[in-house]
Amino acid sequence: MDWSGIGSAIRRWCAGEENWVDNRTVYIGHREPPPGTEAYILQKYPDNRIVSSKYTFWNFFPKNLFEQFRRIANFYFLIIFLVQLIIDTPTSPVTSGLPLFFVIIVTAVKQGYEDWLRHKADNAVNKCPVHIIQDGKLVQKQSYKLHVGDIVMTKENETFACDMVFLSSSANGTCFVTTASLDGESSTKTYHAVQETKSLQTEEELDTLNATIECEQPQPDLYNFVGRINIYHESEGPIARPLGSENVLLRGATLKNTKIVYGVAIYTGMETKMALNYQSKSQKRSAVEKSMNAFLVVYLCILVSKALITTVLKYVWQSDSMRDDPWFNMKTQTERRKNKFLSSFTDFLAFMVLFNYIIPVSMYVTVEMQKFFGSYFITWDEEMFDDELYEGPTVNTSDLNEELGQVEYVFTDKTGTLTENNMEFIECCIDGRVHVSQSISNGQSFYSHIAIDFIDAPVAVVDRGREDLFFRALCLCHTVQVKREDQTDCPKQDQENRRSSVYISSSPDEIALVEGVKRYGYSFLQLRDNYMELENAEAEVERYELLEILKFDSVRRRMSVIVRSESGEIIMFCKGADSSIFPRVKEGKLDLVQQRVQHNAVEGLRTLCVGYKVLTCEKYEEIHTLLQNAKLSLHDRDRKLAEAYDVVEMDLDLLGATAVEDRLQDKTAETVEALQQAGIKVWVLTGDKMETAAATCYACKLFRRTTQLFELTTKRIEEQNLHDVLFDLSRTILRQSGTLRRDSYSGFSQLDLHDYGLIIDGATLSLVMKPGENGNSSSYKDLFLEICRQCSGVLCCRMAPLQKAQIVKLIKVSKEHPITLAIGDGANDVSMILEAHVGIGILGKEGRQAARNSDYCIPKFKHLKKLLLVHGHYYYVRIAELVQYFFYKNVCFIFPQFLYQFFCGFSQQPLYDTAYLTLYNISFTSLPILLYSLMEQHVSVDALKRDPTLYRDIAKNSLLCWKLFLYWTFLGVFDAVVFFFGAYLLFDHSAMTSNGKVFGNWTFGTLVFTVLVFTVTLKLALDTHHWTWMNHLVIWGSLVFYIIFSLLWGGVIWPFLNYQTMYYVFMQMLSTGPAWLGITLLLTVSLLPDVVKKVICRQLWPTAADKVQEHLRKSENQVSEFTPLAPAPSSIYTNNMHGSQEQRKSLSTPNSRKMTHTYWTEDEYSNNLTVLDYSGNRCSSNAHCKFVGSGLETAV
Repeated sequence: MDWSGIGSAIRRWCAGEENWVDNRTVYIGHREPPPGTEAYILQKYPDNRIVSSKYTFWNFFPKNLFEQFRRIANFYFLIIFLVQLIIDTPTSPVTSGLPLFFVIIVTAVKQGYEDWLRHKADNAVNKCPVHIIQDGKLVQKQSYKLHVGDIVMTKENETFACDMVFLSSSANGTCFVTTASLDGESSTKTYHAVQETKSLQTEEELDTLNATIECEQPQPDLYNFVGRINIYHESEGPIARPLGSENVLLRGATLKNTKIVYGVAIYTGMETKMALNYQSKSQKRSAVEKSMNAFLVVYLCILVSKALITTVLKYVWQSDSMRDDPWFNMKTQTERRKNKFLSSFTDFLAFMVLFNYIIPVSMYVTVEMQKFFGSYFITWDEEMFDDELYEGPTVNTSDLNEELGQVEYVFTDKTGTLTENNMEFIECCIDGRVHVSQSISNGQSFYSHIAIDFIDAPVAVVDRGREDLFFRALCLCHTVQVKREDQTDCPKQDQENRRSSVYISSSPDEIALVEGVKRYGYSFLQLRDNYMELENAEAEVERYELLEILKFDSVRRRMSVIVRSESGEIIMFCKGADSSIFPRVKEGKLDLVQQRVQHNAVEGLRTLCVGYKVLTCEKYEEIHTLLQNAKLSLHDRDRKLAEAYDVVEMDLDLLGATAVEDRLQDKTAETVEALQQAGIKVWVLTGDKMETAAATCYACKLFRRTTQLFELTTKRIEEQNLHDVLFDLSRTILRQSGTLRRDSYSGFSQLDLHDYGLIIDGATLSLVMKPGENGNSSSYKDLFLEICRQCSGVLCCRMAPLQKAQIVKLIKVSKEHPITLAIGDGANDVSMILEAHVGIGILGKEGRQAARNSDYCIPKFKHLKKLLLVHGHYYYVRIAELVQYFFYKNVCFIFPQFLYQFFCGFSQQPLYDTAYLTLYNISFTSLPILLYSLMEQHVSVDALKRDPTLYRDIAKNSLLCWKLFLYWTFLGVFDAVVFFFGAYLLFDHSAMTSNGKVFGNWTFGTLVFTVLVFTVTLKLALDTHHWTWMNHLVIWGSLVFYIIFSLLWGGVIWPFLNYQTMYYVFMQMLSTGPAWLGITLLLTVSLLPDVVKKVICRQLWPTAADKVQEHLRKSENQVSEFTPLAPAPSSIYTNNMHGSQEQRKSLSTPNSRKMTHTYWTEDEYSNNLTVLDYSGNRCSSNAHCKFVGSGLETAV
C-alpha cells in the first residue's frame, strides 16, 4: 500500500485542498518521479493542434443548416415552404423557397469560405517547426506533435508554440517578451525562471532534470497562474517552489532580446490561454433588436388573424349552396361529408401561405448587412484617428451600432480615461517637510541640482537619515525594469551620466517616482541576480538583496518589498494609497503627512504614502515561511496570499508621501459638457481618494462652481446613520426639484438654479447595496437611485473593480431600464465594461485588457463625443427607418392580397404573379433601403457636433415607439387600400383597350403591383435628405430594373415554364392611356397624406432636427459668407473704419484678420479678398460692391 500517497492526500485535505482534482500534474521530460515520492499516473492531454475552424468536410452541411434554421425567421419560412409542398396552396412553393434558399445558400457560401480560410491558417500554424529535447538531443518536430511535458527550446524573435513554464535561458534565468498578439501591450515584459532550474543551460543538463509541476487546469485569464514545481534530488529531499504568472510563457507571445529560452509545455493546443480567449463574450442585444422582435410578434398575430378571418368567411360564403362549388367542379355527397375540421385546417394553412409575405424575411439579412458595412464608417473616420498612438477606433462587435444612439448613462473611469495617465512628479513630503522640485515627466529626466524647498518645516533639525531612507524606499519599492536604450523605442535617459537606459513598467506612477527621485541624487540602476542596485547622493553604488515582493493589487491598494542591505539589515518598504497605509502606521508624523496629502488631493494630485519596518532575522524567517506556504498552495492561493500580506504589512513607520500630477486629456471637459447637453448623465467611477477625484471632476466640468455638492461618505455615516443621511438628502434635493421642473434627461433645471452633484465612496456604497436584516436594502437602493436621478453629475470614489460593475448593474436594472455605457482603459474597468449595455475600451497605458473586452475601442476619451453624437445618432436613425420601412412596404404588399379575397370568393387566388411575389423583397425594393440605411444624413455632421441637444430627439427609442409603429402600419394599410380600390373603382366595367376589352385579373394585379413598387420607392426618396450619386443610382435604377424585368418576363416565351400567365400582360397595360393616368393618380393620392402630415408637423410641432434643417436652408440664402484664411492671434484688437491713415496701416499687422468676402446679387456674385477688423466692419477693399458690417462676427 502506498502510505506516502495517502499521507499526501491527508495533508492536502487538511490544508483545505479538497478540490485536488481541479489540478494537473506535468512530468518534465516525461520522466517518472523517484520511488516513494508520489505515484506516477500517466495523464492524457490534447496535442498542440490549434483548431479555429467551425466545420469539417463531413459536418459542414448538417451543422451549418442546423445553425441557420435556429433563427426564428428562417425556421418560419421553412415551415411555410413545407406546407406549400404538402398541401394544395394558392402560390407556388418557389415563392417562399427561392428567397429562403437564396438567404441560406449565400450565408452558407460566406461561412464556408471563411471557414476554409481558417483551415488554411490552422494548417500553417500547426505545421510550423519547433525544437524539443529528446534523450539529451535537440529534435525538430511540427508544432501539432508537441505534447504536455516536452521541453521546448525557443529562439529570439520566435513565438512560443505553447504555454510553458520558464526553466532557463541564455540571459541567466530572465527573458524579455512582448505580448502584443495576446493583449495588445507593445511594451517588453520580464519573466523569471525558478532559481533551481535557471543554471541548466545545455540540452544534456535539462534532460537530467527530474521534476514535476502541479498547476491549475487551463484558465482563460492571461494574467494569473497558480502552480508549483517539485524538484527531486538523489541526495536531498524534494524542493518545492511556487510558480506564478511571471514564470509562465504564453503561446502567441514573442521572445525579445534573449537568444535562447527553455521551457516545459504545460498547456497545449486548444487548452492554451490564447485559444481559450478565442471564445466570444456573452451576446448583448440592442433595444432596436428587441423592438424588431416585438413588432414581429404583432405582425404574426396580424397574419394569424387574417388567415382565421378569411377561413371563417370562406365557409360562410360556401354555406350558400349556390356558392359552394362551380357547376363544372360539383362535389359529390361523399366529398361533402368529409372531415370539415381537416379541410378547414388545410384552408387555414393555405391562407397562412398566401399572406406570409407580411413577415419580412429579407429584413434580417438587410439589418445584418447594414450593421456589418456600417461599422466600417467608424474605423474609417479620420477624425477619430490618433496621431500619437498611430491607431484609430476598432469595432469588436457591430451588433450594437444603433445602441450608441440610445445611451442615457455614461460610466467612466478617471485615471487614463479622463486623464492622460502620463504622470509628472511634483513633490514629496518627508515627515511633514515638503520637498518641491521641477516637474519631472516619465518621458524625460534632468540632473540639474536645485535647492530643496522646505515648506512648513518645524524648528527641529532636519533628520537626513530619514530623508535618505525615504529616497531609498522610492528607489527600491517598485517593479520597474531597466533596459538599454537600444533594446527599446524609448528616448534616452540620464543624459548627464551618459547612461543609455530607460525605465519600463506597467504603472506610469512607478516610472514617475523612480525618475523623480533622481532630482534628489538617488538613481535606480538595475536588478541583477536578485540584487537591486542604486546610486546614492554621494554617487556610491548600494546593493540590496531582494528577498520578497508583495505585489500590488487593486483591493489592497499597496505593494511592499523586503530587502537585505549590505550590512545585513532586513527592511520592508511599503507604499500605497493613504487609506491603506495610514491605518497600518505605528510611528511617524502622521498628522503632518496627512495634512499635506489632503492639501495635494484638493489640488487634484495623485498621492502615495511610504512607510517601512525593520525586521529581525527571526521575524523574517517567520514571514518567509508564511508567504511560502501561501504561494505553494494550489487551492485558493489569492485569498491565502491576501491574508498573509495583511499580517506582514502592519506596524509601519511612516516616512512621508509623494504627489504626482495626471493631467486631463485633450478636450475632456468639452466632451463631458457635450454629453451632458445631449441629455446623457455622466458618472465617474474611480479608486482615487475623494479630494483628488473631485478636483478632476471640476476640471472636466462634471461639477461646476455653482454645483451644490452632497457627500455620502464614510465620514458622514460615522456622524449620522445611513438611513437619516439618505432621507435628509432626499428631502433637500426632491423638495427643490418639486418647486422647479427639471429636465428628464440631463438632470439640469431649466433655469440652472439648482445644480446638484453627489459624491459617494466605496464603503458607503457597500452599505447601500448590502441586504439588511429587516429587508430595507431595496428601499435604500430606490432612495439612492432617486437622489442620483436629480443630480447632474455623480462621483463614486474609492471603488473596487467589482463595485464599479455593481453600480452599472444597479442603474441598468432600475425601473426605467436606461441604456448604459461604460468606458475605461485598464484591467480594473473590464467588469463594468462587460456589465454595461455598451462597453468602450480606451487604448491606454495600463495594457489592452479593457480594449480586448470592449464592444468598441477608441484612442482617446474625446472621441466618445463623435462616436455617440454623430455615429450613434446616424446609426439609430438609419436602422429605425429601415425597420419601420420594411414593415410598411410589406403591409402595402400583402394587404391588397387580403382585400382581393373578398372579390374572389375567398378562393385563395393570388393577386400577384409568382415572379413578383418572389422578387419583391429580394430585388425590386431591397437596394434602396439598404443604401439609405448606410448613407442617410438627416442633418449634417457639423450640426450634430455643434448642437448636442439633437441627441435628445432620438432618446428612449423614440423612433421605434409604438406610436410611430402604428403610424407606419396604418400608412401602409391606407396606401394598400388606395392601390386596390383605386384601381378597382377606376377600371370597374370600363373598356380599357382599343378593341373594347376590359383588363383581366392578372392585368389588374400587375397594375396594383406597379403602383406599389413606385409608391414605396418614391416614399423612400421623399424621406431621403442626403442625396449622393449612389442614391440616385439605386432608387431610379430599381424602378428601371422593375420595368425592364416586367417587359422581359411578359414579352418572351420562356421554355422552362409550363404555362405563362403573364405573357404580354405588362405591355398591354402600358399600351393604354387610362393605365398611365391611373398610375399617376394613385401615386399622387397615396403619397399626398404623408407629405401633408410632414408639412403640418414641421410647421406646428417641429423637432430639433427640423429646426436645424430649416436653419441650414435659410443659411444657404444669406447675403454674405465669411471664411477665415488665417487664425486670429488675439480677439482684443478692434479698428474703426473711419480712423486715421496710421490706424489703417495697422491692418497689415498680425492683429488683423484676412477673410474671404463673398457678395451675391440677383444674377452674379463677386468673391474679393477683404481685410476686416474683429468688429466685422470692412476696412479696405477694391471690390465694387456694397457691404455693411453688423458689428459682430458670426459663423454661418
